[in-house]
Amino acid sequence: MVEKLKSIWMDGKLVDWDDAQVHVLTHTLHYGLGAFEGIRSYELADGRSAVFRLREHVRRLADSCHIAQMQLPYAQDALAAACKETLAANGLKAGYIRPVAYIGAGVMGVHPQDNPVRVFIATWKWGAYLGEEALKKGIRAKISSYTRFQPNSIMTRAKLCGNYATGILAKREAKSLGFDEAIMLDSDGFCAEGSGENLFIDRDGRIKTTPLTCVLPGITRDTVLRLAQDAGLPVEEQRFSRDELYIADEAFFTGTAAEVTPIREVDGRAIGKGEPGPVVKRIQEAFFAVVQGRNPKYSGWLDPYEVGGAPSKKPARARA
Repeated sequence: MVEKLKSIWMDGKLVDWDDAQVHVLTHTLHYGLGAFEGIRSYELADGRSAVFRLREHVRRLADSCHIAQMQLPYAQDALAAACKETLAANGLKAGYIRPVAYIGAGVMGVHPQDNPVRVFIATWKWGAYLGEEALKKGIRAKISSYTRFQPNSIMTRAKLCGNYATGILAKREAKSLGFDEAIMLDSDGFCAEGSGENLFIDRDGRIKTTPLTCVLPGITRDTVLRLAQDAGLPVEEQRFSRDELYIADEAFFTGTAAEVTPIREVDGRAIGKGEPGPVVKRIQEAFFAVVQGRNPKYSGWLDPYEVGGAPSKKPARARA
């Protein structure tokens, strides 16, 4: 459950948590065309707080709106500042940030015409998405009966609200069968992604991840690719089949929520030794060193903020 906090940023200002409401005729509620982001802030090793890759997330939100032909009413810098303002207002030294751009009430039907595009930013406390044990011991996954959509049916580069209906169904199916997470295949039968995570495998020290054919360009996915390359680990973006996944030495998910989560089993088949291996452990260690501010090489990925500081000025409306 999301713990109730003090404030939510809505249409340019902070409002009380209980007052952050939308009308039942909100267009996005009916038809699913809206864009959102999932962003994390961390308490650093020195006690400060910072948002991880905030600018990249806000840019992806703007990209998603552009793809969806939604005119984002705030500039990217203003939205980045609002994310930090909302964290500070809620006293969160570490937390999850959820900006949502959505089409408001007005006309109904599949064409929203001139309905306004509205934005809110909510924050809350959120630990390990799949559980602390999952980060340490890995999870059990199931190949889903639901197929990841192909890029000419739904815009796969956009993080759109309606895109996640398939992921919800895949996750429910996997959980009902006793698994922790689902893995969806693409329309050609190759491994695509989890219900809300990107997928990596390793065999003989070579790391592979699904290319950006039908999967979301994850910020954590990009982070892991960069960290692996900088560490001298062979890594490539290449399609792979489910049987190649079965015989991988290691497999893991990445995502803002999932962070770097090992996969120890798929479809009842142990991955490698059935426990997190040396490659995923090395990547986990490198990732958490970065987000906790213990690796100065990547300090540019951390956007600091102060809890309890003065609120920022109301952001001016501007073309994103």
